Amino acid sequence: MEHDQTEVREGAERNFTRQLVEELHKREGEVHEIQQKAEQALLEAKKLTSQYQKEAEKCTSGMETCEEAREKAEAVLEAQREVSSMWELRARQKGWKESHLAANIQNFKAALEGEHSVTMAVTDL
Repeated sequence: MEHDQTEVREGAERNFTRQLVEELHKREGEVHEIQQKAEQALLEAKKLTSQYQKEAEKCTSGMETCEEAREKAEAVLEAQREVSSMWELRARQKGWKESHLAANIQNFKAALEGEHSVTMAVTDL
């Protein structure tokens, strides 16, 4: 009888050991699957990071280009203002008055609206 109990106990231990091994293999498979998903997510995150970095670099470059263009336009505008001031000073020295300009602008607007035909020369301004 003792021999039968030993066999039953050994059989139970083998069965328990087999179940533990199966459970370990199952958990190893789950861990492996989780690790693969994590690695895939990490790879995707790296790709997105690279893509966003490239977009940020393009944006920065575009902003720098825009800023350079704004600075150039500002310089051109300032130069044009200086030229305009010079011509206005010369015109004032030759007797030009703003009232002449206002009258000429009114005549020009009237001509554009078709009220009457007005011929203007550069000297009229």
